[in-house]
Parts: sequence; C-alpha cells; structure tokens
Amino acid sequence: MKATIIVGIHAVQSALDYSVEKIQGVWVDGSRQDAKFQELVKQLAGLEVPFHKTNKKTLEQLSKGRNHQGVLVEVDLPTLKTEKMLMEKIKTTSETPFFLVLDQVQDPHNLGACLRTADAVGVQGVILPKDNSAGLTPTVCKVASGAAETVPVYQVTNLARILRWMKQQGIWVMGAAGEASQTVFQIELTGPLAFVVGAEGKGLRRLTREQCDVLVKLPMLGQVESLNLSVASGILLYEALRQRGLA
Repeated sequence: MKATIIVGIHAVQSALDYSVEKIQGVWVDGSRQDAKFQELVKQLAGLEVPFHKTNKKTLEQLSKGRNHQGVLVEVDLPTLKTEKMLMEKIKTTSETPFFLVLDQVQDPHNLGACLRTADAVGVQGVILPKDNSAGLTPTVCKVASGAAETVPVYQVTNLARILRWMKQQGIWVMGAAGEASQTVFQIELTGPLAFVVGAEGKGLRRLTREQCDVLVKLPMLGQVESLNLSVASGILLYEALRQRGLA
C-alpha cells in the first residue's frame, strides 16, 4: 500500500463507502457549517483515525492546490503487482488463465471502469505497461468502486515481451482492432485467454499487435467508428464469460 491524499466531497465519500479501512487521517475545514458537509464530517469524526479541524490555508497546502471543498483524507491505495508476481501467478494457477491487458491506457476513468468490469467477470488480473499508463490513482480507485482492491493489477516493463512469454505458457493472446476481419462473436474463447485492448484514438501499438495470435473487432452498424474503451472491453470480457457457460 502507498499513502496518498484524496480531496473533495465525492472522492472522500467514495473512500468512506468502499475503502473506509484504508483511511489513515482526516482534515476538514472547521469553518464550513452547511448540513451536507457536516453530515460527512460526522461520519469522518467517527473513524478511529487522527481527525483534524483546520483552516483553508492548511487544506490548500495539503491538497497542493486541488479543489478540496473543505475536506481531504489520507488513504493507503492498492499497490501495483510486479511482472515476477504475474509470472508466478500464471505458473501456479489451477484456474484457466483469463487476463485483460490494457496497452497504454492513460485515462483514469477508463482504467477504473475496466477494473470494475474485470472484477464482475472474474478476470484473474489486469496487466499494464509501466510507461504511459494511468496506474492506481485515487481517481482510478474511485471509479473502480472497490475493484482496485479485489482485482490484481500487474505492471510490466516490456509488454510485448510478457505477451510473448504468456503465449509460451499456452495463453491465447487476442487483440481488439477495428480493422480485424473477424468479430469476437466468431471466435472460441473458452481456453486460456488474454484480451489486449489499446488506448482510445491510438489502438494497439505495433509491437503489441505483433504478439497477438488473432485480432478481433466488435460489429459497428451505425455511424460512429468505435466504442468507448471500457465499454468495448466489457463486451469482449462478457462474451468470453458467456462462452464459458458462466453467464
């Protein structure tokens, strides 16, 4: 775990709702008296952690200029797991491997939504490259609604290399690409599987694409060219779940 500061009413309420055990300290604006804010303060004051009533200047300093709305908390966020831990997981698991790989997804809302779906379908882990990925930020954890705590997130140095290694372990690597000749609904998805999805606008990088055993697409019958990344990932994952007889 790593300590970080979460600011703002909605983000702090989310921490209370989903990660209350991770809250390590509380700071609130002692001059703010509106009813909604005071209800939040009451909840925070009931925690068995250091509680500080302070002033706006101190909150500005602690929040580093972010819009704190009079409240911030220090929380222990989940830590990223290592490439070595991923390899050990794959080598020792008794389950059929089922992973989601996100190639340089930088939008924290997309990453958080993907984690939430990954938890729902029973994905064994989400894999991110070390560079140009969102990581487990407070925003990601908020959007994930608790899934950042339950889904292992692995950070790897060289994504193409780890995909090559996964294929050597018998995992089928399937990339999502709009120009693919087959739709995901035409492919069998019941075996060891890793879905690879690229960032919105950029798609899969060349080296990532080259490691995919097959490319698939989602049928698009309207005028828009593509779906939101997290929506597309959800459809891919649920199709795999359906084929495995678990949906």
